[in-house]
Amino acid sequence: MHHAVISCLHANLAAFEAVLEDIDRQGIERITCLGDLVGYGPQPNEVVELIRHRAIPTCQGCWDEDIIDGLNACECSYPSQLAERRGHRAHQWTDEQLSQDNKDFLATLPTSLRRGRQLFVHGSPNSQHEYLLPDMDAFAALERVETAGADTLFCGHTHQPYVRELRDGSIRVRVQSSDSSQSAEQELKLPVRRIVNAGSVGEPRHGSTKATYVIHDEDNGSVEIKEVSYDVERTCRAIVDAGLPEVFAWRLSHGFEYAERAEDASHVCER
Repeated sequence: MHHAVISCLHANLAAFEAVLEDIDRQGIERITCLGDLVGYGPQPNEVVELIRHRAIPTCQGCWDEDIIDGLNACECSYPSQLAERRGHRAHQWTDEQLSQDNKDFLATLPTSLRRGRQLFVHGSPNSQHEYLLPDMDAFAALERVETAGADTLFCGHTHQPYVRELRDGSIRVRVQSSDSSQSAEQELKLPVRRIVNAGSVGEPRHGSTKATYVIHDEDNGSVEIKEVSYDVERTCRAIVDAGLPEVFAWRLSHGFEYAERAEDASHVCER
């Protein structure tokens, strides 16, 4: 059976509709969403309502959490104060636009979903805000999967899709006897674990404007990263018309992050 995993819709209705059409065309009935239904994009209510209409099991993303908790969670990932101000502006706009019914729905979303030895999270098992980047230290990456009790960990948040297999892992432990100067070393071999990042439907940042998601074959374990074209200009126009920061439309039309690192390289989160 094939299973589609989507993430980071970011209130981009055109992209979400295109991905759902691609999934439906392949006859895939099982879909799991890894959160961030809102934020940055211009159609938060429409995207949340489509998730609800399709009854898609969904994790709570960092933006979903922040809309409910009022930016209580630390956003240290902002690379500059200017970027942080734009993020807060988008948060305020989204908060004003979302219906109370849809806010209540976001508040009910779990931080993780589990299906057997598969775990579905937004950022990591530790936090919706932690980035599991593809070049993360292998031991740290393995620890995230192993301690979560999973064989395969599905995540999003980075907006960059990837599949990473963690092979040949081992832990060496030296045990010293309390009544002897002798010590014994033991080595624990760890089985293959895997991290699958679904990328982003609504705000791709992998160098392409195409929306991404993954298809998981539950029979043989294979994973395919899918890219889907959509009407990018439609969303860009809606961003500008809504009065959101125009740079959100610019980066959406280029398919990568835009940040003023040189402008404010000394920025340190004070929260």
